[in-house]
Parts: sequence; structure tokens; C-alpha cells
Amino acid sequence: MKKVLFVCSQNRFRSPTAERVFATWPGIEVDSAGLAADAVTPLDAEQVAAADIIFVMTRAHRNRLSKLFRAQLKHARVICLNIPDEFEFMDPELVQILRNKVSRHLPAG
Repeated sequence: MKKVLFVCSQNRFRSPTAERVFATWPGIEVDSAGLAADAVTPLDAEQVAAADIIFVMTRAHRNRLSKLFRAQLKHARVICLNIPDEFEFMDPELVQILRNKVSRHLPAG
């Protein structure tokens, strides 16, 4: 079972939407967190170390992730989705973008 982690800034809109969209995808376990100190679920080293694939929403997230968790990133593949912070939770456009960009990186569903 692959462990997939979705990361954004606040863990309010983009990453929780991704977690919900892919929660029932076969062959994976999903989680989400935010890089900001005041995120709903702040990202921690255990989440990073456990992940096989980490999807970040922007390049800034990738850079911050690398800076904060370099030691835990040895095994995870980090993929930047380039999704700006302009969507609400479960926004239909965001859901479609996530399906289009994430699905090809996951085990066949």
C-alpha cells in the first residue's frame, strides 16, 4: 500500500480536498497537512518520513518542504502540482484539476 501525502500552506482547501478526492483510490493511503505553523494540521517529520509520494501545490511548498524536512525526504517522490491558492474546499474546478494532475502518478485505479 503506497502512502500519499498532500501538502499546501494552511491545510484548509487544496490539500484536504485532494485527501478527500483520493481517499477511496485503491492501493493507497492518503493524508494531508500544511506547511504553515498555524495550519489546521501542521506537517510533521513522521508524515514526511512515512510518505511514498508527496504532492505539493506550489514550488514554494516544495522548497519549504525540502528546507524543513530534508532528512525525512530520502525515500519520497515529491511532485509539484502547480495549483494556486484560489479555490475553496471541494471546489468542482479544483477537484477536476486534482483528478487530472494526480491520477497519472498513482497505481492504476
